[in-house]
Amino acid sequence: MKKNLSIALAGNPNAGKTSLFNAITGSHHKVGNYPGVTVEKREGFVDHGDLRFKIVDLPGIYSLTAYSLDEVVARDFLLEERPDIVVDVLDSTNLERNLYLCLQFQELGIPVVGALNMTDEAEEKGISIDERLLSESLGIPFVKTVGTSGKGIKTLLDECVALLASTPPKGEKEDREAGIAKGSKKAGAPLKTAHYGQEIESRLEPLTELVSSDKDFSARYPARWLAIKLLENDENAIKKAREHSRGGEILVKAEADRAWITSHFGKDSEIVITEQRYGYIRGATREALTQSTHPHFSPTEFIDRLTMNHFLGLPLFFLIIWGIFKLTFALGEYPAALLETLFGSLADLARILLPEGFFRSLLIDGIIGGVGGVFSFVPLIVILFLCISILEDTGYMSRAAFLTDKALHAFGLHGQSFMPLMLGFGCTVPAIMATRTLKSPKDRIATILAVPFMSCGAKLPVYVLLAGTFFPDNADNVVMLMYLGGVALSMLSTILLKKTVLRGPSTAFVMELPPYRLPTWKGVFWHVWGKTLSYIRKAGTVILVASIAIWAITTFPQPGDEAERTQVLAADFSAARPEASLEERDLAVGRALEEYRLEYSLAGRIGRIIEPVIRPLGFNWKLGVALVPSFSAKELVVSTLGILYGGGAEGEDNESLRQALRRDPGMNRLTALTFMVFILIMPPCLASLATIRSEAGGKWLLFQVLYSLTLAWIGAFIVRQVALPFLIITGSVI
Repeated sequence: MKKNLSIALAGNPNAGKTSLFNAITGSHHKVGNYPGVTVEKREGFVDHGDLRFKIVDLPGIYSLTAYSLDEVVARDFLLEERPDIVVDVLDSTNLERNLYLCLQFQELGIPVVGALNMTDEAEEKGISIDERLLSESLGIPFVKTVGTSGKGIKTLLDECVALLASTPPKGEKEDREAGIAKGSKKAGAPLKTAHYGQEIESRLEPLTELVSSDKDFSARYPARWLAIKLLENDENAIKKAREHSRGGEILVKAEADRAWITSHFGKDSEIVITEQRYGYIRGATREALTQSTHPHFSPTEFIDRLTMNHFLGLPLFFLIIWGIFKLTFALGEYPAALLETLFGSLADLARILLPEGFFRSLLIDGIIGGVGGVFSFVPLIVILFLCISILEDTGYMSRAAFLTDKALHAFGLHGQSFMPLMLGFGCTVPAIMATRTLKSPKDRIATILAVPFMSCGAKLPVYVLLAGTFFPDNADNVVMLMYLGGVALSMLSTILLKKTVLRGPSTAFVMELPPYRLPTWKGVFWHVWGKTLSYIRKAGTVILVASIAIWAITTFPQPGDEAERTQVLAADFSAARPEASLEERDLAVGRALEEYRLEYSLAGRIGRIIEPVIRPLGFNWKLGVALVPSFSAKELVVSTLGILYGGGAEGEDNESLRQALRRDPGMNRLTALTFMVFILIMPPCLASLATIRSEAGGKWLLFQVLYSLTLAWIGAFIVRQVALPFLIITGSVI
């Protein structure tokens, strides 16, 4: 049986941890060229010799002093679960800053291996790293890696095995503490720590001894590390000290030492310790790190002159977004129409092969009409996610965050809220989870409440269906208007919340701009494939089940007087239009009878109950029925409409959903526009609501549902009143 050991991949944001994780485990998790892609820990497994490693990919952190929730996830895993080894993933192009966290790992007493990642980029910039000299200086092994290509992975795992073989087991805490105190210089020993200078060490050593005297307090963590964190005024360390018997004495001593350091150096103790760490790092890397003095052409600086330009940056950003929507419709229209035709042909084939009855109705109207309508939008989903993935992987999205920072400040947020909001264009669930990177609780709640107003991928099929049906010449512009409207609404909503229930100042925004990188087609493929597969799975599971349920409530109960009603309808039509042909009469009677069946069904009765609430918005009962399952998944709007409008009368079997919508006297451009606005603003799907509850609590979940429902009704009503005169004047209401 293989021995199980755990390895934590930790390091600064955007250092390539997830790329390395994918290379080691063979996974395909999302990789992005911007900080904060990973907001929760991920696990994978790899066999190496007679060992089985559990690899844990942690969110990026700059320090073990955590502020945001994603940093807390990483810190708590390292402190509480104590992995067997930490692989510190280091950005080789910015080594000195990345080594700051490495020193803290050493102080924590966990065996550390340094993965010098992105060495290919470092070499392109003329940066040379001697990993042997670096290992001798810092006392830990270093391995050069390239996460995107898998270079150095085997050597990295070999070093982990060798280090574990030479390290005292987890339980032998005394040996670890002794090694830390002595500061072993042996390369590969994980116990060497930084020296902070005589003045600070004179305060640190007595405090370390005092912490050590409280055996309960120092039982889980090295006493020196706890003492350093207390001198840094770390809230988590102070909280832990208060929970122990000698905590009061320790805190008094730590406070006195902090005051002495501040007085002696003229700076806050945390700043002094930070400066000492960087001084230690500069000394350790003096010989191991060299950089070419030849001028180096930087494509990033060249491109940033345009994309980050004070005057051109924002217009260029909006031009790119507009181009994405134009491209999505231009390229996606034809395969989408092909899929729609394919499902129509399947329905026709079923009509030919199957006898008339409930099973044929279920297959044609329920499954093909419901699921097929959703599947036909897959090409547009693929193209949209492809464009967004390319923008993310190039590093442009980080620039967009900085460009929008000033504008977001006017609405009570800052640039760090940009990434969760942009992720909302894909799916609301990961977008809400991405708010963990925000340090201010009020900013985080405000962003969580703003994210659902962004148009996720599930809303796109609704927009495409209605915009393509009623605005065929400007469908792309109408869809883009919905997306921009969601952005504007999220900003206006944030202003309202920040001035009322979430009143408070915004925090400062500091974000690292990664260099521009060419997207790897493998990474782009897996990102798009994952999103598309998730959409298809939902269509094949949730939407399939829901479509069958919707077919059932639109089919049953059935009226018992169809024969008599058919005669009455035929007589009324003949009296009203005696010149009409027999075929025209049968078609009109069939339509009227189908409408009667729907109104008599359970769905019709539900629609009649809802209708008084939505009638001021111009919605008929069918649209009301379509709104009900949309609380589960927005794609169900399309499948529900496909079922409600799919049961055409005999003689119109080939009628598409768009043709059926145009024929409905209750549907027109104004109603379609108002309905899209309601879908845009209404509460998100159940999965998103569950995420809001887990991330913000039940109180904010209830607030979100009531708040967005109210805004959806008011917003749709206002749009209807404002748009009506304009559409009447232009003669384009119908």
